[in-house]
Amino acid sequence: MAESATHHFLTSLLITVAITITTLTSVHTTATNTEFVKSSCTVTTYPRLCVTSLSTHASLIQTSPKLMAHAALNITLASAKATSVMMVRLSSSSRLKPREVSAMRDCVEELGDTLDELRKSIGEMGQLSSSSYEVYMSDIQTWVSAALTDENTCTDGFEGDDMNGKVKVFVRERILVIAHLTSNALALINHFASIHG
Repeated sequence: MAESATHHFLTSLLITVAITITTLTSVHTTATNTEFVKSSCTVTTYPRLCVTSLSTHASLIQTSPKLMAHAALNITLASAKATSVMMVRLSSSSRLKPREVSAMRDCVEELGDTLDELRKSIGEMGQLSSSSYEVYMSDIQTWVSAALTDENTCTDGFEGDDMNGKVKVFVRERILVIAHLTSNALALINHFASIHG
């Protein structure tokens, strides 16, 4: 009976130790992944936005610069999609002046181009291989740069005193967030390219 109790105690102790080690390893890994995101974001122009947008994905990113850049592209795409949908709804508002509706529709078109460029970039990130790495990476950098230009062109349409101040501020704020996310994604892509090449 004493031998059975000792065996049971040792088995329980081993299970407890294994669970503790697994938990500590998981906590350490999570901390390492989060620290990787924070340190990687230092290469961006908007590091605070970078950390806040990517830290919730730290467990997926792990410590991979490629996964970091890929996640940044996906977050930017999601933000651009949401803004585009919101602007389509807003452009059909009867309270907007014709000039505002026109600028809004132009902006939605520019965002459509941004979405296409981001989707192509995400697709190419998944296709990166050593044999065609430089070609794909060049395409990705070009498309993300073009997306940034599209976003800036969108805000240009809201220049002028004849634009509603609230609409102008609202649109610019949304586009600015997308532009900053895109800028960060491009910086992370460039960083990945520099350490890979």
